Amino acid sequence: MGKQARKKLRPVAAVTAVAVMALSALSVRAPSVAAATGPGTVQQNLNRLVRSDGLPAALASVTERAGRTRTYVAGVGDLATGSKVPRDGQVRIGSNTKTFTAVVVLQLVGEGRVGLDAPVDTYLPGLVRGEDIDGRHITVRQLLQHTSGLPNYTEHDDLQPRPYHPRDLLDIALRHKADFAPGAKWAYSNTNYVLAGLIAEKVTGRPLAQEIDRRIIQRLGLRHTYFPAPGDVTIREPHPHGYHRESANGPLRDITEMDPSWSWAAGQLISTNSDLNRFFSELLRGHLLPDAQLAQMRTTVPADYLGRGAGYGLGLVSRPLSCGGVYWGHGGSFPGYETRGGATEHGRRAAHIAVTTQATDKTVMERVDATVDEALCP
Repeated sequence: MGKQARKKLRPVAAVTAVAVMALSALSVRAPSVAAATGPGTVQQNLNRLVRSDGLPAALASVTERAGRTRTYVAGVGDLATGSKVPRDGQVRIGSNTKTFTAVVVLQLVGEGRVGLDAPVDTYLPGLVRGEDIDGRHITVRQLLQHTSGLPNYTEHDDLQPRPYHPRDLLDIALRHKADFAPGAKWAYSNTNYVLAGLIAEKVTGRPLAQEIDRRIIQRLGLRHTYFPAPGDVTIREPHPHGYHRESANGPLRDITEMDPSWSWAAGQLISTNSDLNRFFSELLRGHLLPDAQLAQMRTTVPADYLGRGAGYGLGLVSRPLSCGGVYWGHGGSFPGYETRGGATEHGRRAAHIAVTTQATDKTVMERVDATVDEALCP
């Protein structure tokens, strides 16, 4: 690759290193969003995100208690052609992938093949070593809950949108000192999920993508969800294009096509809002994990970085609802796309919203979060 080509890729890599899959601060309800709820309100809020906040497109899916799913779209699917936004189109779901990875690991826990409190070295002997880093003193639970202290590889390298092997990503992280001693506190690190994925592969003897497909995607009938292969830069089914803005007032640049392997177990999946609704609902209904492992997954530590009152479990985030209680999900950020949402207790109601650029103004994402809250509080 020539120097000019590399220069063209670096702005995207910068977004990758700083913002990818690190969920932005959340607000339960932004006062600028209408208080009334219902189908009309969801559509009105998506329209505002496009017309007033300048997002190219916004998509939503709301699944009600009776199982009926409503989908909504606003904006333009392709700025170059002016094509419509495909209803319930596929998007890159970023860190929502972490919940899928955590489910695979917790299924292995339920099968007696992985111990939550076993050291990483039990499964990957001698692999995790660095300055103040020792896999003999980091547990599987600490990986899944982001309490390992491992440095976040996306913050320490000018990643390029090219094929990566998971070991490449781990090597980037291990060149840096630990952020803190294992278990000392909570801090979001994509490196944790690279290791979780490697453990799943070592224990099963199969690629993580195959395990996610076999254990979750096929089991739930998620027909629009898949784990793209390294080097696969496209999105298979109808999808809105994803865009990146180099500066607050700069033009939007189409970055839909990108090799996603630099995110792997931490953020590589492609899906739709409706499939995500089904995944989180079925997870909370106990259809993917035994009761004991689901209880562990829902045992949280404070994670105010993700929003006031948020808690991080084992690949699962709880956030308070304005109408009382909490909802469970994750959220994801990937160059060109942001996804927010989750499901209420026992999967009774679910909602996900995707937008087609990473908003630089956090109040925009607060309005997205507020729309999720309204959809879950009818």
